[in-house]
Amino acid sequence: MSTPLLTRSALGHLKVCGARTRADLDLLAATGPTLVGLWHGIPGGPADLPPERLADLAATAIRLGLEPVLVTFLDDPDHLARLARATGIRWIQLHAYQSPALVARLRAQLPYAVLVKVLHLARGRCLERAFTPAFERAGCDLFLLDTVTDDGRVGSTGTPLDPGDVHALLPRLTIPFLLAGGLNTANRDTYRTVTDHPLYAGADIDTAARDRTGRFTHDAVTALARAWHPRPQETPA
Repeated sequence: MSTPLLTRSALGHLKVCGARTRADLDLLAATGPTLVGLWHGIPGGPADLPPERLADLAATAIRLGLEPVLVTFLDDPDHLARLARATGIRWIQLHAYQSPALVARLRAQLPYAVLVKVLHLARGRCLERAFTPAFERAGCDLFLLDTVTDDGRVGSTGTPLDPGDVHALLPRLTIPFLLAGGLNTANRDTYRTVTDHPLYAGADIDTAARDRTGRFTHDAVTALARAWHPRPQETPA
């Protein structure tokens, strides 16, 4: 059962991941995304935030009308629950290889939260395929479909998913999913059949929102929002 935060009217998101500064949040609030990914517990990650910085940016995002999403590799449900309560973050994205048991413990402590579990596709095969029913029973609200590179990297790799591989996985799912993996304005039509699926809940983008220096740009995020999260008046006829 979905949490109160995840109603049907709340679906259709654009999430931009890896904000690091208040200026990033100001830009995102002005350009159309609904969710902003804040990294914590991702060792060596370029956007990894210490707890106090995470709390500051989460509060700023909420003030600006963005929903902050904790994106993490951590596997300690007690720590994650304390962090969520301390920062006011209500969405938690488990982006590594956490277990269904962890999801269940986190759900018990945060019954109101939206719990997002990443499903990793490597060379077309979902590494968690056998466990998707267990994640759903444990209390997952959403899956996020993303790529694993040949050298094992996960998250913000800019490596696209094959739509055929996504369709092969979808019959296994009974809860909504976010789509990630190298999404940009040029390949929007490539995923049209995926985004037309009734369980599609939105897009998650990082690399394509940035310039060559790694900074978000107003033009890039605006173009992505128009392509992946059009406002009603911008929806093509």
